[in-house]
Amino acid sequence: MSNQKFYKIVTYGCQMNVHESEKIAGALTELGYISCEDMEQADIIVFNTCCIRENAENHAFGNIGMLKKLKAANRDLIIAVGGCLTQQAGKAENLHEKFPYVDIIFGTHNLHRLKDYILLKQNRKKAVIEIEDDEGYVFEGENPVRTSYPNAWVNITYGCNNFCSYCIVPFVRGRERSRRSENIIAEVKGLLDAGYKEITLLGQNVNSYGNGSDDLTFPQLLERIANLDGKFRLRFMTSHPKDFSENLAKVISENEKICHCVHLPVQSGSDAVLKAMNRKYTAGDYLEKISCLKKYVPDCAVTTDLIVGFPGETEEDFEATLNLVKLVNYSSAFTFVYSKREGTVAAKMPGQIPEEVSKQRIMRIVELVNSLTREHTKDYVGKTVEILCEGYDDKKGMYLGRDCYGRMGYFKSETNMIGEFVNIKVNKANGVSLIGERI
Repeated sequence: MSNQKFYKIVTYGCQMNVHESEKIAGALTELGYISCEDMEQADIIVFNTCCIRENAENHAFGNIGMLKKLKAANRDLIIAVGGCLTQQAGKAENLHEKFPYVDIIFGTHNLHRLKDYILLKQNRKKAVIEIEDDEGYVFEGENPVRTSYPNAWVNITYGCNNFCSYCIVPFVRGRERSRRSENIIAEVKGLLDAGYKEITLLGQNVNSYGNGSDDLTFPQLLERIANLDGKFRLRFMTSHPKDFSENLAKVISENEKICHCVHLPVQSGSDAVLKAMNRKYTAGDYLEKISCLKKYVPDCAVTTDLIVGFPGETEEDFEATLNLVKLVNYSSAFTFVYSKREGTVAAKMPGQIPEEVSKQRIMRIVELVNSLTREHTKDYVGKTVEILCEGYDDKKGMYLGRDCYGRMGYFKSETNMIGEFVNIKVNKANGVSLIGERI
């Protein structure tokens, strides 16, 4: 009989969580576990949760609840739950009360101690519940199991100081702190040496990297990384408009390895709504930032986040958002209906928008964004673009990858091209995707 142990990680939420799941996988690998797809095969199941939106939280609770029978059939199974959901005040206790068969509950600030919790649980019956509040610590030395070759994700900041009125992040991720630049650069260099071709720097607000320290600024960090040897692409997310600078636009324009694709969340085009959101800029300020970016990087593809149905949003406010979307002419956008999160300022605001109004507005804004995206995609037809191949689509029977502007392209090849830069001539534009032939 094999003594091999298996793990299964269930991830919810943003790219930050995806990368943190890679770190969790690294910890489990160090303990001798091997990844598996089937929960019934797993010796340990880890839920890496998100609480940014209510549906992610409900989905997590639903899936944890479904494990009751599995735990009853296998008493040695370890179930661990961590992430943003558990870091919220009172949520760990609520989780333990609702799902007493969960063995380990940990938060965002002590993810690096998961190995210790597993070893502790293996030697006692009592559940391990530990939610640390020390948000000033930056842990180094993690060995993630990366799952996105040829792309790699690198944290440069943790937490957030902005306290947007709708957002729970500062309460579950803590105040903003930056990693030392020498550690970031060393990590990136190691990834490039290992063959990774695209690096994405991650943070709740990458633009404010290094604020209040004697370290590099964010533009300086980008420049240092872009000067490393080898052919690769450099991306970053997410940017806060209030901290987007002319110097950053210059650095993007002067370094060909930095992708001409910037995600700059506006959230709303209404000054009244932006003020209620505590975004610290006006629609006019935002458009000035876009003008500055386009001045230095005329071909830059700009993407954004948009929230509709924020408390107090009038039809006039919503129309202002539609107008801003048209003015900027976004390459694509993530659109959301406002989700009430307990513990935030917005949750107590008067003027909560009826669900039917929010649904009607989200449909209108999605239709507009999709029309803009289709027009951008059409412009590719007949052109030759460079794709970084990152996978193979079994259904289409084609390889796929993105260009430096973030547009997905598909092509056929007799040889495995994953991890290679490939030139394709675009013959067809299919909504948000490109179909081409390798040349």
